[in-house]
Parts: sequence; structure tokens; C-alpha cells
Amino acid sequence: MAKIRTYNKIAPEGLELLQNRGHEVGPDIEHPDGIIVRSAKLHEIELPPALIAFARAGAGVNNIPVERCTANGIVVFNTPGSNANSVKELVIAGLMLSSRKIIEACNWVQALDEDRADVSKEVESAKSEFAGPEIAGKRLGVVGLGAIGVMVANAGEALGMKVTGYDPFLSVDHAWGLSQSVGRADTLEHLISEVDYLTVHAPLNASTEGMINAATLARAKPGIRILNFARGGLVDSAAVVAAIEAGTVRRYVTDFPDEKLIGVPGVLAIPHLGASTPEAETNSAIMAARQLANYLESGVIHNAVNFPECDVPFRGGPRLLITNHNVPNMVGQVTTVLAAEGINIAELLNRHEGELAYNIIDVDSTVPEPVIDRLREIDGVVRIRSIPGRQ
Repeated sequence: MAKIRTYNKIAPEGLELLQNRGHEVGPDIEHPDGIIVRSAKLHEIELPPALIAFARAGAGVNNIPVERCTANGIVVFNTPGSNANSVKELVIAGLMLSSRKIIEACNWVQALDEDRADVSKEVESAKSEFAGPEIAGKRLGVVGLGAIGVMVANAGEALGMKVTGYDPFLSVDHAWGLSQSVGRADTLEHLISEVDYLTVHAPLNASTEGMINAATLARAKPGIRILNFARGGLVDSAAVVAAIEAGTVRRYVTDFPDEKLIGVPGVLAIPHLGASTPEAETNSAIMAARQLANYLESGVIHNAVNFPECDVPFRGGPRLLITNHNVPNMVGQVTTVLAAEGINIAELLNRHEGELAYNIIDVDSTVPEPVIDRLREIDGVVRIRSIPGRQ
């Protein structure tokens, strides 16, 4: 079947799924058809000529050269939601840590002189220094209501918080999973002015980078506690440090430390542990492997960041997969070539995403290589692949 190269240590359950479906998998595979990766930075690699897909075992794809892949008709998959519960649990821990000074208290205990006569008495006399408020009854703002944001919002409600969400692009699927008690904010500025806690779960892109900045924080409710377990670039570190020093922000808890945050009182920096659970790593690997295998075997696309969702059940007959620029009359040119050769189309699905379009075409007979060459010569075709029917 296909050759799949691995980068990083991929959970064995994902690798076994690929191997059980007949694919050759390993870190030293040459001329791979697919690549499965976690966090390895691959921007500088030369894209192998046979490569048709990347699968990222995780949500972010900033370690993959997505633009180059798109230009070459290479699909880039990610695994949204596979680590959602793992991140949600750490966010809940972050809420507690931001309120109760637990880390400072534990550090204080560990620094006690073990030879002192009565440690318990000293503990009782000092514990008031580490008092902090409960989260029940407080207002929680959730920015971004995707898979993780919805779970965090619902968990906040279960913990007795008054939750308001902000997401101008809330999908129908995620809305179905959101508690009906969660309120809605029309703007980020309105949300941050009212909540006691703000947790950010938006994707990082040109429109969201630095969304929590000096101007945003100027509207914040004094004493707000901010959590970022999504992407470091969503929050301007220098601005949040200045807001801590000014007394506007009480705490900043982040899973993305940088040099501006180290040693700053009021900052709790966690070394990117959001998805660091065996369950999340297994879920991500299995999801990435399944999506990659399905694409390699039948051309169906789910959870690609640069291609449209495209799925036609594979019934075992010959199938053409064509990627082209999203311009007029591409489908017409393709069908004209096939019709001229007497090749009947049993089913055709065309979808587009941005500048690219993708076609799944099931035909009643094998498409000869010269015909595929004619299709490849059509101006605007980026990549064409033929899957033979099952014998």
C-alpha cells in the first residue's frame, strides 16, 4: 500500500492502525506518500515528490509548511478535539491555581526549615498569607467556542460559575454541545469588561494574533485573571505584564512561556502541558492515522486545514481524485475529456476551499494512463491521482 514516514514519537495505537491496513510505516521511510507528525518543525524540509498528505497529531499546524503544501496539492490534516478533554482539565486546574495561591503556598512549605520544632504551628500562623477567592459565583468569559472552549464553558457552569462566551464564528455542531445557560457577548471588549476570569480558546491566525493586547486590557475589569491554553501569540506578553504591574490583571496563567514572562510575579507559566496526557496522545495519533489512511486509500478528506471536506463512500470501483485551481469550467473540461473516451461517470463530488477545488470522480471503467495525462495537461489542474478498482 502506501509508504508513511513518522516524525516524533507517535503513539503506537496510531501506527498499528496504519500497519494493520497494510501501510509501511517508520521514521526512515524514503519517498513517502504520507507523513505523520506531532511537533517536529518541518518548514525547511524538501517536499518529497511522492508526498500527497501530512497528518498532524494535534490541532496546530504551525510546524508544517501549509502554503507550500497547498501550492503542490498536498493535503494537511489536523486532529481538532482529540486533546480537548486533556486541555479542559488543565484549564480547570489553571482556574484554581489563579485564585488560591496554591503554588506559592506549596513552595513556602517546601522552604521551611525541617529542623524547626513545630512546623504545624508555623503553617497555621502563615496560611492566611495564601488566601484566595472561590471560583463559584464568579463570572467566567470564554473566548472561542470550539471543541475545547465548549467543554471549558460547560465545566465552568458545573462548578457554579456564571459563564459568558464570545465567538463570532460559532459552528452549529459546537452550539449543540454548549449549555443553554451560557450567555453570549457581542464583542471581546464587552466580555472582558464584565468577567472575573477570561480564558482564551481561539485559533491563532492573522486576525486573532495579539487579540489580548494593551487596548483590550484597558477595558478589562480590575483584578481580572486571564488564562491562555490555546496559543501563545493570542496574548501580547508585554501588555499583560504591564497590566499586572498596573494592578489591572491579578493573574496570568499560560501554557506558553516566553522570555517576557519568566520571573514575573503574578504569572503562572506552565511548560506546554495541555495535551501531555497519554490519553490525548493516543487519541491524536489514532485520529491522524485514520484520516491519513482514509485519504491514501480512497481520497476522502476530513479535517484538512487547506482542502475542503469531501467524502463519497468508496464502493470499490475506479476513482479519480483531481485537485485544481478554483476557476470556472474546470469540471466541464474534465468531464469533456472523459466523455470523449467513452468513460461514464457514476458519481462526482466537487468542493472548493479558498483558491483550491477538489473532485472525487467515480467512473464505471478503468481510466487509461494517456487519458490521465490529458487531464493533467488541463490548465489549472494541480494534482491528479487514480485509485484502481478492487480486484
